[in-house]
Amino acid sequence: MQIITVHADDGYPVFVGDDVLTQVVDYIPSNASQVLLVAPRAVETIAEKLQTAAAARGVRLTQFIPEDGEAQKTLSTAESLWNLLGEKRFGRQDVIIGLGGGATTDLAGFVAATWMRGIGVLQVPTSLLAMVDAAVGGKTGINSPAGKNLIGAFHSPIAVGISISALTTLSAAEYRAGLGEVIKCGFIADRKILNLIVENPLIKDVEWATEVGKDILTELISRAVEVKATVVSQDLKETGLREILNYGHTLAHAIEKYSNYTVRHGEAVAIGSVFAAELAQDLGYLSENDVDQHRKIFSSVGLPTSWDGPIEPLLDAMYSDKKTHGSQLRFVLLEGVEKPSSIEVSPDAILRTWAGRHA
Repeated sequence: MQIITVHADDGYPVFVGDDVLTQVVDYIPSNASQVLLVAPRAVETIAEKLQTAAAARGVRLTQFIPEDGEAQKTLSTAESLWNLLGEKRFGRQDVIIGLGGGATTDLAGFVAATWMRGIGVLQVPTSLLAMVDAAVGGKTGINSPAGKNLIGAFHSPIAVGISISALTTLSAAEYRAGLGEVIKCGFIADRKILNLIVENPLIKDVEWATEVGKDILTELISRAVEVKATVVSQDLKETGLREILNYGHTLAHAIEKYSNYTVRHGEAVAIGSVFAAELAQDLGYLSENDVDQHRKIFSSVGLPTSWDGPIEPLLDAMYSDKKTHGSQLRFVLLEGVEKPSSIEVSPDAILRTWAGRHA
């Protein structure tokens, strides 16, 4: 088992291994009398194990079963959870556990952040995307008609437990989407991730990756978490450095919103990262070989690298995102692998690059 420490707020550990539920339960505060487990039906088997472990600690556990995916990240779902916490008389010493994909950990974290101005949350991500992105870093949130994650709070967890075996519950498409965030981490801060992907082409197969390639997958996850932990430890609230974690996300969030979240986040990040590379080339930061590297590595794991829809509604959606600055959009662009920076880009530059690549 590997333990990665995030030095944000009071600091917290991220456990990466085969079975981490015991470690997670051990982090339930000794004065907590009850736990709310937010877990969709898809992870019921893991939820039962958590219930057993909590019972052995003498902690009363209540489970809330949300809808699947982004459909759970609504104000009405949050309100249902607040009402349940009130009904069960949850106090500041009590804890919420988020068990599931990134949408579930986002929701659980947001409810924990807002109940009594903040109670503890333990995150147990079960999707690759949540393991390397949503569950680590303290960002929590729900969606609104205006955009994704615009209602939220920074609220660091007590601990995060990443169980490699949980990935066997994923579909092939969900697993591959998670690789989009892993590859993003490679481009912005750790080229070894890119090398591991290229050297192990079967990593795109979830069955191979969780059996024969488990050690490689564990290293990829650990390295991606290390990238995020290093950044978040220096900039929890995204006042500067943390912006680099948004590589590919300016366009990605717009695609997700426009598609009504039928395009998975990791798929959108792959498209957004390739477009960011194309934009960087047109602005003189990257070469054609750099752009080709983006296309090849994302496509090698079965992820899309372009968007066939119109640009105009995406541009509108980008202006509703958190990464705007006046009339300019902020894009994270590369000047090479491991060399990211946040750049203000005009709408004209975006349209020129789009027209040049989608002629």
